[in-house]
Amino acid sequence: QVQLVESGGGLVQPGGSLRLSCAVSRSIFNIYFIGWYRQAPGKERELVAASTRGGSADYADSVKGRFTISRDNARNMVYLQMNTLKPEDTAVYYCKSGEFWGQGTQVTVSS
Repeated sequence: QVQLVESGGGLVQPGGSLRLSCAVSRSIFNIYFIGWYRQAPGKERELVAASTRGGSADYADSVKGRFTISRDNARNMVYLQMNTLKPEDTAVYYCKSGEFWGQGTQVTVSS
Protein backbone atom coordinates (compact mmCIF):
# COMPACT_ATOMS: atom_id res chain seq x y z
CA GLN A 1 0.00 0.00 0.00
CA VAL A 2 1.29 3.43 -0.96
CA GLN A 3 -0.31 6.69 0.07
CA LEU A 4 0.11 9.84 -1.96
CA VAL A 5 -0.98 13.25 -0.73
CA GLU A 6 -1.05 16.23 -3.07
CA SER A 7 -0.93 19.86 -2.01
CA GLY A 8 -0.24 23.27 -3.46
CA GLY A 9 -3.29 23.84 -5.60
CA GLY A 10 -5.29 27.03 -5.57
CA LEU A 11 -6.57 29.97 -7.56
CA VAL A 12 -4.10 31.78 -9.78
CA GLN A 13 -4.38 34.38 -12.52
CA PRO A 14 -3.47 33.54 -16.12
CA GLY A 15 0.28 33.78 -16.56
CA GLY A 16 0.90 32.91 -12.93
CA SER A 17 2.72 29.98 -11.35
CA LEU A 18 2.02 27.25 -8.84
CA ARG A 19 4.07 24.39 -7.46
CA LEU A 20 2.26 21.20 -6.62
CA SER A 21 3.71 18.74 -4.15
CA CYS A 22 3.09 15.02 -3.77
CA ALA A 23 4.15 13.36 -0.52
CA VAL A 24 4.69 9.62 -0.92
CA SER A 25 4.42 7.27 2.07
CA ARG A 26 7.38 5.11 1.07
CA SER A 27 10.79 5.54 -0.45
CA ILE A 28 10.55 6.71 -4.03
CA PHE A 29 14.17 5.95 -4.83
CA ASN A 30 13.30 2.68 -6.58
CA ILE A 31 9.90 3.67 -7.90
CA TYR A 32 10.27 3.54 -11.65
CA PHE A 33 7.36 5.74 -12.67
CA ILE A 34 5.59 8.59 -10.93
CA GLY A 35 3.17 10.74 -12.83
CA TRP A 36 1.06 13.84 -12.50
CA TYR A 37 -2.37 13.63 -14.09
CA ARG A 38 -5.22 16.07 -14.34
CA GLN A 39 -8.93 15.92 -14.92
CA ALA A 40 -11.00 18.89 -16.01
CA PRO A 41 -14.81 18.93 -15.65
CA GLY A 42 -16.41 16.81 -18.35
CA LYS A 43 -13.07 15.52 -19.61
CA GLU A 44 -11.09 12.34 -19.19
CA ARG A 45 -8.13 12.17 -16.86
CA GLU A 46 -4.90 12.79 -18.76
CA LEU A 47 -1.21 12.36 -18.08
CA VAL A 48 0.49 15.73 -17.71
CA ALA A 49 4.02 14.83 -16.69
CA ALA A 50 5.94 11.68 -15.82
CA SER A 51 9.20 11.03 -14.05
CA THR A 52 11.18 7.82 -14.27
CA ARG A 53 13.75 6.45 -11.83
CA GLY A 54 16.53 7.04 -14.32
CA GLY A 55 15.83 10.75 -14.21
CA SER A 56 14.04 11.22 -17.48
CA ALA A 57 10.84 13.18 -17.77
CA ASP A 58 8.06 13.34 -20.29
CA TYR A 59 5.30 15.89 -20.77
CA ALA A 60 2.02 16.30 -22.54
CA ASP A 61 2.37 18.56 -25.56
CA SER A 62 0.01 21.06 -23.99
CA VAL A 63 2.37 21.73 -21.06
CA LYS A 64 5.82 21.34 -22.61
CA GLY A 65 8.02 24.28 -21.82
CA ARG A 66 5.73 25.44 -19.01
CA PHE A 67 5.61 22.56 -16.51
CA THR A 68 8.50 20.76 -14.85
CA ILE A 69 8.32 17.54 -12.85
CA SER A 70 10.98 16.79 -10.27
CA ARG A 71 11.74 14.33 -7.48
CA ASP A 72 13.34 14.70 -4.07
CA ASN A 73 14.28 11.14 -3.20
CA ALA A 74 15.54 12.12 0.26
CA ARG A 75 12.13 13.54 1.20
CA ASN A 76 9.98 11.12 -0.82
CA MET A 77 8.44 14.08 -2.59
CA VAL A 78 7.47 14.71 -6.19
CA TYR A 79 6.82 18.22 -7.47
CA LEU A 80 5.14 19.80 -10.44
CA GLN A 81 6.25 23.35 -11.14
CA MET A 82 3.66 25.03 -13.33
CA ASN A 83 4.50 28.33 -15.01
CA THR A 84 2.66 30.55 -17.47
CA LEU A 85 -0.63 29.00 -16.42
CA LYS A 86 -3.60 29.21 -18.75
CA PRO A 87 -7.34 28.90 -18.05
CA GLU A 88 -7.30 25.54 -19.84
CA ASP A 89 -4.94 24.23 -17.15
CA THR A 90 -7.84 24.37 -14.70
CA ALA A 91 -8.40 20.87 -13.36
CA VAL A 92 -7.95 18.58 -10.40
CA TYR A 93 -4.36 17.39 -10.39
CA TYR A 94 -3.47 13.92 -9.18
CA CYS A 95 -0.24 12.15 -8.33
CA LYS A 96 0.03 8.47 -9.28
CA SER A 97 2.48 5.69 -8.56
CA GLY A 98 1.75 2.17 -9.74
CA GLU A 99 -1.91 1.50 -8.99
CA PHE A 100 -2.12 4.14 -6.29
CA TRP A 101 -3.61 7.61 -6.65
CA GLY A 102 -3.68 10.62 -4.41
CA GLN A 103 -6.89 12.47 -3.59
CA GLY A 104 -6.12 15.34 -5.92
CA THR A 105 -5.65 19.07 -5.56
CA GLN A 106 -7.71 21.69 -7.39
CA VAL A 107 -5.98 24.18 -9.67
CA THR A 108 -8.07 27.05 -10.99
CA VAL A 109 -6.65 29.55 -13.46
CA SER A 110 -8.90 32.56 -13.77
CA SER A 111 -8.84 36.32 -13.72
